[in-house]
Amino acid sequence: MSILSSALKIATLSQKLTFLSVSEKCVPGFVRARGLHSLVLPLPKIMGGSNLRVLNLKSSVPCPWYISQTTYSTSFFVKHTAEQLWKGVTSVSNAGKKRGRGKGVGKKTAKDLNRGQIIGVGKANIVWPGLNAPILQGKELVERRQLAPDPDREAKLIKMRDTMGQFRPLLLSPLERGWSGTKMHGRSVGPPDPIGEDNFEGFDTKILEMKTVANMDANYGRIRRFSVFAFTGNKQGLAGFALAKGADGRGALKRAKNRAGQKLLYIERFNEHTVLHDFYTRFGATQIFVFKKPEGFGLVCHRGIKAMCELIGIKDLYAKIKGSTNLQHIVKAFMLGLIRQKSHSQLAKEKGLYLVEQRSDFQNFPLVLAEPSHCRSDSEIKYDEPMNFSQVCFGDQIPYRKKPYEPFYKKLPSWENHLLKTEWRRNHGEVRRWHMREFNGLKNHLSSKYPEVDATYAFQIWQKKKAEAAAAEEED
Repeated sequence: MSILSSALKIATLSQKLTFLSVSEKCVPGFVRARGLHSLVLPLPKIMGGSNLRVLNLKSSVPCPWYISQTTYSTSFFVKHTAEQLWKGVTSVSNAGKKRGRGKGVGKKTAKDLNRGQIIGVGKANIVWPGLNAPILQGKELVERRQLAPDPDREAKLIKMRDTMGQFRPLLLSPLERGWSGTKMHGRSVGPPDPIGEDNFEGFDTKILEMKTVANMDANYGRIRRFSVFAFTGNKQGLAGFALAKGADGRGALKRAKNRAGQKLLYIERFNEHTVLHDFYTRFGATQIFVFKKPEGFGLVCHRGIKAMCELIGIKDLYAKIKGSTNLQHIVKAFMLGLIRQKSHSQLAKEKGLYLVEQRSDFQNFPLVLAEPSHCRSDSEIKYDEPMNFSQVCFGDQIPYRKKPYEPFYKKLPSWENHLLKTEWRRNHGEVRRWHMREFNGLKNHLSSKYPEVDATYAFQIWQKKKAEAAAAEEED
């Protein structure tokens, strides 16, 4: 009874009381209650079916001799090895693997420790006959001897090993490296693979876009693939483009190149150097205004359009992009515009008028490009019909042109003096173009009687000689 009374006194001072049910299966004689401080009590023999409730005490008061404290000698860090602990920190769970995480974990780059090593040469700089030195030197036998220490050798080996496994940029010429260094964008990868007996001679393929795409799957997680957008052409009007994907970059490149070779289109060109006429095209949010240019102008446009023109065979062009610059949309919009071009005969037939071109390199001499079967008169043309060729080509769209910058000298008083002095010839250019358009040259009342008076007489003689030389070459 003294033990139970002391236990009850301790219970009154404790912060928390819990009860533990002891059944017949407990060891007879003593019961140890669970807790921070356990109470050990002697028990009589438990009769069948009866239970004894013992106080489990948690107290901060000093414990007497009959209260013991349980301790644990094991921990999480003692049970597992160092390798298992590091694996638990660096590895990915099964749920994470399903989501595609940790695919690069565990990949170790092997280092070639034999690199830079020479047989017979080590930390101790010693001459070994037969290994790092000849056995005989002249008529004398070479003996093993100690040389001066070489402290730089170990540092060179460590530096060489540290550089192993690092990416080395490819050494490419500036003409082969594409748009951005050693990346594949804009780089040439050769013609498509032959199909049977048909070879793609004269073709070349350029990679316009190469990126990594991912698809989320419930079973396999995040599946990553390579997406390649390629354009191929023979520089003679045949061209095609395609988009392909693959698990590896090399396979995706090959698939895109061959698929582009199977989707070829023929593009008509004017004198094999530029487009037939100005046009407006659109795909999605990408709008492109394309302008026809004379020889020698070059390609002034987006780098994607420039790569396409080089493979098609277009050498002179100006293109202005408005809106989105998505590369795939640019390619599709430009190809749609090239396909929808109208030939000169179609334009003349639809309009019922002569199609005439005036160019500054020909002194604005009118060149008839196409003529209709029946030309309409002025009375047949409606008053509100658009007669501007740019308005006919671009439709309802008008390209935005910046206001030209006014030179500083136009604000000076001397500019007014210049205008007064040149007033007598200020409209000579306009009159010259009007004469060329209406009378097919600069003529006066004596031009019919004396043809040498015509301002274009020398030009006509040059054209005549050029035609005679071409005819003579054909006869030969």
